[in-house]
Amino acid sequence: MSIQQLNPRNQFRGQVVAINEGPVLSEVDVETPGGIVTSVITTRSVKELGLKTGSDVLAFVKATEVALARL
Repeated sequence: MSIQQLNPRNQFRGQVVAINEGPVLSEVDVETPGGIVTSVITTRSVKELGLKTGSDVLAFVKATEVALARL
């Protein structure tokens, strides 16, 4: 599998550390060098990708907005 058409600035290598499976949607926690990224994907996708705790993955982030709050 080759992933050459996506912007590399929006990719984070990581390892699945937890999966909270629901009947339709699942939360997948991925540990990256910058911290934990949580993805909500379909449970069907979790199964089709064969995701398990310890799986190496690429997390792709598509963000159209970033909100900030002053501390």
